[in-house]
Amino acid sequence: MPPPGARGLFRRITAFYARFLEVLLVVTVVGIILPVTMQIFARFVDFIPRYIWTEELARFLLVWMIMIGAMLGVREATHFNVDLFYNLRGRAKAAMDILASLFVLGFAYVFIVYGWEFTDTAWYRISELAELPLWTIHIAWPIAGVTWVIFAGERVWDDLQILLHGEKAEH
Repeated sequence: MPPPGARGLFRRITAFYARFLEVLLVVTVVGIILPVTMQIFARFVDFIPRYIWTEELARFLLVWMIMIGAMLGVREATHFNVDLFYNLRGRAKAAMDILASLFVLGFAYVFIVYGWEFTDTAWYRISELAELPLWTIHIAWPIAGVTWVIFAGERVWDDLQILLHGEKAEH
């Protein structure tokens, strides 16, 4: 059960956001199946037309699928994490987790700043084949960066509580 007050509200919001991302991940995985299947079968049968837009749609969905998976990986501490000291417990583990989170936050900074510049170049451009707005794919980078800050921040808070108060800290 989340703690009361603002921290509890923040936990509920991040849990809802993570659930939303999980649903989006499923949608992108299911959504990528149709264009890829059409591409495969169109090569071998004559009655399915060879649509060019399917490749671009599959590429857009693949990028979003990877970014959403990375966002969820940061929340679950399974992304950007190499467990070199797997036998650590308590305060030592919390300190190493904070160090790892600082690297995640560094990557998040790069994704936010340069991802926004990347997106800024795409506001009024469209893709060549499917004529989809390019910002819809470019915006994945800064969104991932902001999401990493939120999820890594949540983890850093928990680790700071363990570092300051020991294992019995409420988190």
